[in-house]
Amino acid sequence: MNSPLIQLLVLAGIAVFLILRLRSVLGTREGYEKPAVSQDEPASRSRREFEVIEGGPDHDIVDHVDSGSDAADALARMKRVEPSFGVGDFLGGARGAYEMILMGFERGDLAEIKPFLSDEVYESFAEVVQAREAQGLTIEAEFVGVREMSLADATFDEATQIAEITVRFIGELTFAVRNSAGEIIEGSTSQLKRQKDVWTFSRRMGVDDPNWQLVATGE
Repeated sequence: MNSPLIQLLVLAGIAVFLILRLRSVLGTREGYEKPAVSQDEPASRSRREFEVIEGGPDHDIVDHVDSGSDAADALARMKRVEPSFGVGDFLGGARGAYEMILMGFERGDLAEIKPFLSDEVYESFAEVVQAREAQGLTIEAEFVGVREMSLADATFDEATQIAEITVRFIGELTFAVRNSAGEIIEGSTSQLKRQKDVWTFSRRMGVDDPNWQLVATGE
């Protein structure tokens, strides 16, 4: 057998060996290639992590009341009836309502705040305003701001869908009472007065009207 033929057979043998070796590597998908199952692991891990977060505490509730308390349970039931309800959003609205209602009462202007008062609260406010007017007294007040505010309690009646949330406020304002001659007989126009109030707001959940009403006041 001549030399060129021997060389050709040797090269052919080497080529067959390389093809078989390459096929064995590609067929088993080993080496540095990641198994196909690893592509699904990040998604499944994300789903598991999401499920843990979703099943955890609702910080919109537990940031304002103790976890496991009756108030927390009531707030959770409110949110199940009305998913768009947010405790933080409510408190933001309550802060604005506190200033509006307090200043309306101090200045004797009840017409604008009447829609936000229950009949009982409106009547009690009106009696005080009428008594002041009968004595010739006027109130000069300027609201400075809410120094402290906290959610004190919450209840929810499943049968009526009525929610009640009690909020504790500490507000600051200037407050002076003037007699018919314009003389200050109480308070001051320059010194701050700290006002403490505990107000309860009520609303039927799951209805189109988003407004809460003030149904009770205290200190």
